[in-house]
Amino acid sequence: MSAATDDRFLNGRVVVRQTAGGFRAGLDAVMLAAAVPARAGDTVLELGAGAGTASLCLAARVSGCDITGVEIDAALVALANENAHANGAEARLRFMQGDVFELPAELKREFSHVLCNPPFHGEGEASLDAAKDRALKDNGLLGDWMEAGLKRTAGGGTFTAIIRADRLVEVSARLPEQGVAIFPLWPRAGQPAKRIVLQVRKGCRAASVLLPGLVLHQPDGRYTAEADAVLRDGASLALDLRGL
Repeated sequence: MSAATDDRFLNGRVVVRQTAGGFRAGLDAVMLAAAVPARAGDTVLELGAGAGTASLCLAARVSGCDITGVEIDAALVALANENAHANGAEARLRFMQGDVFELPAELKREFSHVLCNPPFHGEGEASLDAAKDRALKDNGLLGDWMEAGLKRTAGGGTFTAIIRADRLVEVSARLPEQGVAIFPLWPRAGQPAKRIVLQVRKGCRAASVLLPGLVLHQPDGRYTAEADAVLRDGASLALDLRGL
């Protein structure tokens, strides 16, 4: 394992050790976790968990849910489990080594909620760091990540993913026509969204919706009050189609 740093999320409630040189989770992971409408007693699966940031933020925000993260990199699995222990969450949060497309037998079941921050960069965006390159580049498999997540989602449950906004049309063909909420993350008011959060309520017959989304930064670069509430205070994002 290369040199690592301790990074704080949710105003210090979550501390995540991450490798200094590889892929490093940040705002995307916190926003992803905030969008999952988990409740006490729910089971949750994170695909491609990395060092565990999103799952740790979800565990801190929602007590009483049982979370499993799967990650292909054995070193990151060990680091994620160390992070779960360091945050006092190991009793209900664990990480396992495995390929998202060939899950361990014990994970080939349905979960109340599935989440992922999948690789979503194309062939022209390579990194010299092999682990970082694997974490970022989808190799044409972004739609397969959507299908893998939906397959593990129980009826009435949710599959939530954060992707690059310009990949929306591509992945839409792999999503159901109903029960999809699209939540843009706008860098600043009036600017195009760079990220979107997708959430599918499996089996929901409500019309899919494009939600107002969230403006992240004020003109001076500071976070908006709404973004700050999510990033610091652990507020949730309103994507849930449960009542529709």
